Amino acid sequence: MKQKNIVILGSTGSIGEQALQIVREHPDRFNVLGISCNNSWQKLLEQAQEFHPQYALVANQQYADLLNKKLPSGTELLVGNEQLLELATLDGADVILNSLVGYSGFEPTIEALKAGKKVALANKESLVVGGEIINELVKDDRSQLIPVDSEHSAMLQCLVGEPLDKIEKLVITASGGPFRTWSKKQMQDITVNDALDHPNWSMGAKITIDSATMMNKGLEIIEAHWMFDMPLDKIEAVVHPQSVIHSVVTFTDGSSKAQLGPPTMQVPILYALTYPERTTLDAPRLDWQSAFDLTFEPVDYDRFPCLRLAFEAIEEGGLAPAILNAANEIAVERFLNEEITYIDIPKVVESCLDQLNNSGSVTLESLKNIDQRTRKLALTI
Repeated sequence: MKQKNIVILGSTGSIGEQALQIVREHPDRFNVLGISCNNSWQKLLEQAQEFHPQYALVANQQYADLLNKKLPSGTELLVGNEQLLELATLDGADVILNSLVGYSGFEPTIEALKAGKKVALANKESLVVGGEIINELVKDDRSQLIPVDSEHSAMLQCLVGEPLDKIEKLVITASGGPFRTWSKKQMQDITVNDALDHPNWSMGAKITIDSATMMNKGLEIIEAHWMFDMPLDKIEAVVHPQSVIHSVVTFTDGSSKAQLGPPTMQVPILYALTYPERTTLDAPRLDWQSAFDLTFEPVDYDRFPCLRLAFEAIEEGGLAPAILNAANEIAVERFLNEEITYIDIPKVVESCLDQLNNSGSVTLESLKNIDQRTRKLALTI
């Protein structure tokens, strides 16, 4: 395997840092061409000093001067969202790892695919918001979209060598989060610290809250719908508390394949970077000589209404998924700031879906417009 030049969008976040750990383990396989952050300029500086990328980008202009004075020679500073799109389309890049959080990752995904890049996608919101647009772009043989989410990576691994028309069901597993056994009455008193205490995974704040509300699973269902071109009636979620089975694919002959492993994101990150090949990784293994249980439960849509809202949004189509995503981002931010309660999150999302017109063609301009309108509305509910 020849050395690959990688650009990591969001290198200071959880996925980005784990990707850099993979580079440390395989310096002969990967060269870091570019890195980026929004506000964490000091962490970005440390990464630049270690990996000496050709480009380092800070989205927030106010940190540009501080960073520029300390970057190692040979690393060029880029600033702002316009240059973020340039970073996503670098001529010398073999893989663009998009681990940006939320809607901010959408346009870089679009531009990278337009430029014919291989995109390792950890930004599920790209497909949630603009799956219709992205699906048209990946029909171009020059570009490639590989999932980084553990569930979608699991599906891809199960589908290697299998015809897509023989899929009967895609089953996405969910841990159930920290409130799997909580009653609706108990959920009225959930604190931010409660919601950030995930039993299995170590993730950023936004995705951890999404996991607690199970909105994350709803977004993943929408992502799977577009990623594998599957109708909704062939996708379902199931609660699997151990987070060992990451997804299951059932075929038309009744056979099912599952991808298993301890809950670590390094495996799907590495697989996306090297696909269709595999390479070694110093990661936890399942101990098949020790007894352990694998259990499954149906999803409780009454206690976790965000999942229902996600299904309804993709069924409505049009701009509804973009409204869902923007409203959820604001609602989660407001919850983290303790402006609203945990149980208010789905209420904010549902109210935005009810109040905003989701009809109209799906274009970059219409998506930008509805995203801005939804965010303004969600701040007032």
